[in-house]
Amino acid sequence: MACRLADSGFTVKVMSSNLRAPIHGHRFVSTFPTGTSYLMWETLPLCKSNHQRYTIPLRRGKTVKSVASPATEPNPLDSAEQRKELCESYGFRQIGEPLPDDITLKNIIDTLPKTVFEIDNTKAWKSVLISATSYALGLFMISKSPWYLLPLSWAWTGTAVTGFFVIGHDCAHKSFSKNKLLEDIVGTLAFLPLIYPYEPWRFKHDRHHAKTNMLDEDTAWHPVMKTKFDESPIFQKAIIYGYGPIRPIMSISHWLIWHFDLNKFRPNEIGRVKVSLACVIAFMAIGWPLIIYKTGIVGWIKFWLMPWLGYHFWMSTFTMVHHTAPHIPFKSSEEWNAAKAQLNGTVHCDYPKWIEILCHDINVHIPHHVSSRIPSYNLRAAHKSLQENWGKYLNEASWNWRLMKTILTICHLYNEERNYISFEEVAPEISQPITFLKQVMPDYA
Repeated sequence: MACRLADSGFTVKVMSSNLRAPIHGHRFVSTFPTGTSYLMWETLPLCKSNHQRYTIPLRRGKTVKSVASPATEPNPLDSAEQRKELCESYGFRQIGEPLPDDITLKNIIDTLPKTVFEIDNTKAWKSVLISATSYALGLFMISKSPWYLLPLSWAWTGTAVTGFFVIGHDCAHKSFSKNKLLEDIVGTLAFLPLIYPYEPWRFKHDRHHAKTNMLDEDTAWHPVMKTKFDESPIFQKAIIYGYGPIRPIMSISHWLIWHFDLNKFRPNEIGRVKVSLACVIAFMAIGWPLIIYKTGIVGWIKFWLMPWLGYHFWMSTFTMVHHTAPHIPFKSSEEWNAAKAQLNGTVHCDYPKWIEILCHDINVHIPHHVSSRIPSYNLRAAHKSLQENWGKYLNEASWNWRLMKTILTICHLYNEERNYISFEEVAPEISQPITFLKQVMPDYA
């Protein structure tokens, strides 16, 4: 344990064969003014360190030998006071304590009520009715709104069509119906207005759940590797924009890159992928010309493109908030721990009530990662159970400006010790987009 002796100015490290565990929260004493020193210690509550060193008052006690060594910093998540400070800084309501290493995902799942896994056909079809009705209302609003109210109509309709995604999402996780063929049909149809091929998304998304917050293997968003950033000087500015100002619609790029390339899928998946791609192509070949024939190009923009962009805003935002924060690590496959990734590495975020209703509680996201078999209409009951049994380990927030500012201006490049490094730190000469965001985005939570 590195520390600094009061009035001496040199760094020392505890070296004792009798100490089996790291010495956190101990007070040390020097018996020699310079050089190699002997330190005496006694138990003390963990002191707060912001600069990787400790100031040590002199007292009597038991001696242990020390040598000069670079200072190290304790994990700030171990301290309740520091977690509270991080909450205020990042825009969180609660930052969870680190989950103990001996807790498994099965331990967590076993505490959930069995009722949260039950499929209820009435509730499932009620969600379909809500999405279909709200989407139809949105299209009606677009058709009747004057130009200055169109943004509100687009916001409603884009949020409503996001509900279709959540229904397809449940189908892909086999938590919509006991009839699996029906699930695949409903999932495919729900994804069509979004131009999302259902089967490619399902295969990709299953890997996200199996490898959540695994640095290279997770198929959702993860930090940029600094080596890759350095290797692509031509694209560095584009990467900065993609992880900065335009990140709230970057799921468009993710949609295009991940779902239409047959080389990204296993041989036994290709057949189903082709069927989904054929459905999407057929929808575009029939639906788009029909919209243009009835309403013109401007109508296609008003009735399809703008709500589609609204959907991608939510798709990008939800995905960012679910797993991205300065204190949430991405781990290599060797260090990865399933329970920590799913419980500790997922964020619950509260949005305005109308968004929660139209999007079928998809942002009650921690129980969904604990077990993807939980239907969306049971997520709140499952989250309540997790709060009762594992509440101190949960990351929770309400959607706010500071939360978004933290993600857009800090969570960029991967760093083993710090999790994230901002583009401003490694490439300040081309990071004006990030500097601009820091200046214009509000700080209030």
